[in-house]
Amino acid sequence: MAVNAQKIAELAGVSRGTVDRALHNRGRIRPEVAARIQEIAAELGYKPNLVGQALSRTRQGVKIGVILQSVETPTIQVVQSGVRRAADELRASGGEVLLRELSGLDDELLLESIEDLVSQGIQGLALTPNNTPELRQCINGLSEQGIPVVTLNSDVPGSRRLCFVGQDGYRAGQTAASLMYELLPPGSKLLPLAGHLNNSAHNSRLNGFIDTLRQQDSEGALTVLPFQPCFDRDDCAYEVTQYILHLHPDLAGIYVAANGQEGACQAIAETGRKGRVKIIAHDLNKPNLRLLESGLLSFVLDQEAFDQGYRPPFLLYEYLLHQKPPARELLHTDIAIRTRYNSDLSGVLTQYIEPDQQ
Repeated sequence: MAVNAQKIAELAGVSRGTVDRALHNRGRIRPEVAARIQEIAAELGYKPNLVGQALSRTRQGVKIGVILQSVETPTIQVVQSGVRRAADELRASGGEVLLRELSGLDDELLLESIEDLVSQGIQGLALTPNNTPELRQCINGLSEQGIPVVTLNSDVPGSRRLCFVGQDGYRAGQTAASLMYELLPPGSKLLPLAGHLNNSAHNSRLNGFIDTLRQQDSEGALTVLPFQPCFDRDDCAYEVTQYILHLHPDLAGIYVAANGQEGACQAIAETGRKGRVKIIAHDLNKPNLRLLESGLLSFVLDQEAFDQGYRPPFLLYEYLLHQKPPARELLHTDIAIRTRYNSDLSGVLTQYIEPDQQ
């Protein structure tokens, strides 16, 4: 009788997913457990039929789930376009992408969406996560079941996800701090605007920004006001900026670590401070391109959001069909400094239009 992975799992006292990870050297597994599984497999003469597995998956189709949160934001709408483009291309190869789009960051709704996709029979999952213990536990559980997870745009450090596709948020925050330090004269006050406090990308940017200013500005030439969260909402960013301007009429700079830059720019414009208050934000999208063109934004740090949506379905497809792991655990996208002079408005906008809308 042919030996299969289930038989090895029974003898080793582990799940079939753990056997799969041990035999194919992927995912996280304790060395002693991997050694025991490999020893049992060798004793039984187990030889995985990789060609047969690939052909079987091709006939059955590969089903991949994708969950995008905060789809109301311009950046995630660019990510969304990348996912849809990947879904169109994978369809021709037998791949199916089930996309779920959620507003805001909602732990309970996210976990419910994951459960729904698993019930639909997905074999892999890509998602924009919250950095919470509950989600980390869920990702680890999916890994145990043999369902690989790719995080995108934001990460869940310490989880058993297959890889992360997105910007190095800490370095992006450092880049913003360096630019702000060069922009502002000594004695200037600046305001950091944060996004969601349970989003690792937002927090990494904020930490990189504040840490770097402290290192560069050892003599205290710049005054960094306490950061204010705006939860990706322009109305909240507008009210916070108005309030801070009232308290500090000499405010000289604003760093927007997530979304909310339109609200901050509106407050600056309405109070006649355009050009006097330097604003640095993230992501090359339609609203930010217009704000760059108007001169309200000084710099935009782009993170290749389209690629963050486009790559994960293909990474999961290759992993599931051909057992090809990602090249690295952290697949960082670029940190591109954009100004009104190196951002082609028409060219960039058409890049993110769906094929049937061009």
